[in-house]
Amino acid sequence: MADHFQLRLVDSTMLAPTVRHMAFERADGQPLAFTPGQFLQIHFHYDDGTATKRSYSVGTVGDGSSPVQRIEIAVSYVEGGAATKLLGELPIGGEISASGPYGRFCLQPGDSNGRYLLLATGTGVTPYRAMLPKIGELVKQGREVVLLYGARNETELLYGEEFEAFAQANPGFTFHGCLSRQPRDVPRPDDRPGHVQNVLAELAPSAERDIAYLCGNPNMVDAAFAALKDFGLPVMHIRREKYISSR
Repeated sequence: MADHFQLRLVDSTMLAPTVRHMAFERADGQPLAFTPGQFLQIHFHYDDGTATKRSYSVGTVGDGSSPVQRIEIAVSYVEGGAATKLLGELPIGGEISASGPYGRFCLQPGDSNGRYLLLATGTGVTPYRAMLPKIGELVKQGREVVLLYGARNETELLYGEEFEAFAQANPGFTFHGCLSRQPRDVPRPDDRPGHVQNVLAELAPSAERDIAYLCGNPNMVDAAFAALKDFGLPVMHIRREKYISSR
């Protein structure tokens, strides 16, 4: 059964014009045990008193095996969104109700594939940030991991500098920023134009080698899922999590 607890805000910064990075600690002082890829639910009420909730992937970079004190999430701005208002106006020290962790969008210890293809758009990249310690272990074992991250322009590549630094420090991990509207002022060699699903052909996905993870905009997830099936990947090798914005 999922745990229910209060979260206290300890830090809040803008990652992009419409995305806020928020860091919390449990108000009871207890650490959070989670598997990278899992999410929490934030519980609150609409103005009319109706109970509701929103889901946010945990983006904390820990060692991947120990509970964490600092619980980090990325929150997208939604026009007229109740959660946007609640979290955007929450002061440092303010508290919200939460539960979790939930979800199975996690790297599986029993996988024997040679390469992981990780695809994301928007805040869908957050769970992959939490997976970085595990990814570091995988590439040391000789696995390859490729992250294709789609954004309209450079300002929307959330945590981009972290992923680039990780790629430089961890041979075997490749980060492709896929920019659909505007290239960077100073392009990187691994940047790609267009949408993430259209970059897949360059990677030549194969059923014998690859397991894919898809997280973010439902249109991207559906298009990439169809493309990967066309490349021959079985459905059990394509793991999906759609991010749907709610008001």
